[in-house]
Amino acid sequence: MDAVDQARALARELYLGRRLGTGEDILEHAEGMVARLAELGLDSDARVAALLFAAHDHMPDAGEKLAAEFGAPVAALVANLHRLKGLRPLTEAAAARGGGAAEAQAEILRKMLLAMADDIRVVLLRLASRTQTLRWLTGHDIPLRRDMARESLEIYAPLANRLGVWQMKWEIEDLSFRFIEPETYKRIAKMLDEKRAEREAFIESAIARLKDEMAKAGVNAEVYGRPKHIYSIRNKMRAKNLDFSEVYDVRALRVIVPDVRDCYTALGIVHALWQPVHGEFDDYISHPKGNDYRSLHTAVMAEDGRPFEVQIRTREMHSHAELGVAAHWRYKESGTSAKADSSYDDKIAWLRQLLSWRDEITDSAAWVEQFKRAALDDTIYVMTPQGRVIDLPRGATPIDFAYRVHTDLGHRCRGAKVDGHLVPLSTSLANGQRVEIVVAKTGGPSRDWLQPGHLVSPRARQKVKAWFAAQAEHEPAAAPAAAPAAEALPEPEIVTRRPRAGESKVLVVGVDKLLTQLGRCCKPVPPDAIAGFVTRGRGVSVHRTDCANFRNMAARNPERVIDAQWGAKEGIYATDLFIEAHDRQGLLRDISDVLSKEKINVTAVKTQSKGGMARMGFTVELSSAGTLQRIMALVGEVAGVTSVRRG
Repeated sequence: MDAVDQARALARELYLGRRLGTGEDILEHAEGMVARLAELGLDSDARVAALLFAAHDHMPDAGEKLAAEFGAPVAALVANLHRLKGLRPLTEAAAARGGGAAEAQAEILRKMLLAMADDIRVVLLRLASRTQTLRWLTGHDIPLRRDMARESLEIYAPLANRLGVWQMKWEIEDLSFRFIEPETYKRIAKMLDEKRAEREAFIESAIARLKDEMAKAGVNAEVYGRPKHIYSIRNKMRAKNLDFSEVYDVRALRVIVPDVRDCYTALGIVHALWQPVHGEFDDYISHPKGNDYRSLHTAVMAEDGRPFEVQIRTREMHSHAELGVAAHWRYKESGTSAKADSSYDDKIAWLRQLLSWRDEITDSAAWVEQFKRAALDDTIYVMTPQGRVIDLPRGATPIDFAYRVHTDLGHRCRGAKVDGHLVPLSTSLANGQRVEIVVAKTGGPSRDWLQPGHLVSPRARQKVKAWFAAQAEHEPAAAPAAAPAAEALPEPEIVTRRPRAGESKVLVVGVDKLLTQLGRCCKPVPPDAIAGFVTRGRGVSVHRTDCANFRNMAARNPERVIDAQWGAKEGIYATDLFIEAHDRQGLLRDISDVLSKEKINVTAVKTQSKGGMARMGFTVELSSAGTLQRIMALVGEVAGVTSVRRG
């Protein structure tokens, strides 16, 4: 028994007598999916996954059991398919919002569907499932909820189009349209039916004429009538304000030829037989559509004065047009050589297509460039408790999520729940998770959020920095003592004050015209990481970020912490050196000689001797931390010195 038969037996055991929410028998639905996938030529793993699509709902530990029985690839397909079921309530929420919000959510849900599907076959499985549901409801004359029909039309049909799976695209569109606008559907269907005999007679005559001329030209061609799609006819009638009789593809031919050169030969023959309609020729061979669709389209005028459409393509183009990315697995199943298979993959380039789709639409202009630079997996999609989908950069945390939803939500964020469980705010979110933010009534962000691991989004980081800049701007204690009470501080900017002897050249971010002084407790030196602390009446005290004194002050008054950075490497900075050594005669002289040779100015010395060990403290003036490291290494080589460290 092969894997498909084995899966079918398990499916019968799991699904016996069970139905889906639509009323469909689960086993019947699964078999319908398999039939759809067979039409696309998908491999046995995909067909096994289709049969077991609902296993997670009816089998404990389904993932482990399926992996053991059918292999990890099948288990992964089924697991991803199960995850995508969570999109239903999301699309309901999107439709409920209506208008532009619903349209934007439809687009982002299409992106989410792709992002959540690690294997593109999962998307094809989902499309097959929706097509089967629409067929079943139509066949049983059961009304479909309008929101589900619109979801099919606005999410699944465009998705099939992007993947080039035209069979499913046309069917999903027509069946969905039948439920959304039943009267319009019936009217167009009736007009098609009334003209069927006349149309079939015309098509038969046109096929015979075209085949005869193609044979005379030495081109081996297949010519047949092309199916009419009601939704497409309706769109053309509305878009171009046409009468039914004026729509070109009500009567249509398709021509399949061996190679590209024959396509253009066939086009010349068509235009010689019938008068071309001006402005109705499209060369999708030279200029393929975004989903790599290639074909020649032309409209010509028949002898009865009515137009009809002709599509011309090669067999390979036709295979891609009908099957899209699914053709990849058809080639694999047929045993085509690896070289041909690789060539076909290159031509499909579906990864590029999906990436370009994600690049096309974002709901904020500020994110356009980021999306253009993004790889396929550089964005994740998570949900609010209300079902709204939020797109974030991969690695984003609940804080990023909060700021993405609303700035105030980010400022007041104090905790987060992911899928109902409390998590640290530094947790990296994953696709499909539902995120809930726990907020305080008042308050602002934490300085810790600017440390690595808390924020990934540049926009969220900017909002946090802007909040602290605004606090500093409106903090009365931050202003110089001599400043007039009514004087307004300028907009946040980076300012520089020329240092005097013994001072630093420091850039203070956020507030202008404040004095800066290096903290005496830690004596920072470039390129130490530094931050400022707004003192009362003494300007900004600049400290190393690892300074214990600074951390204590920041913990008590986080709103008075301000960004600072070194404005230049030149300058003189005081710092402390602490030296431990075995006490001996001449030790202080030897250390002083090292400092003197390196032209290091010593401004203070403290020494203490106890138990044969000497402890010395030197305050020295240096130009950079690089100089300091070199001096510490030289002092460490002095006889008897056991340790040298910075204060």
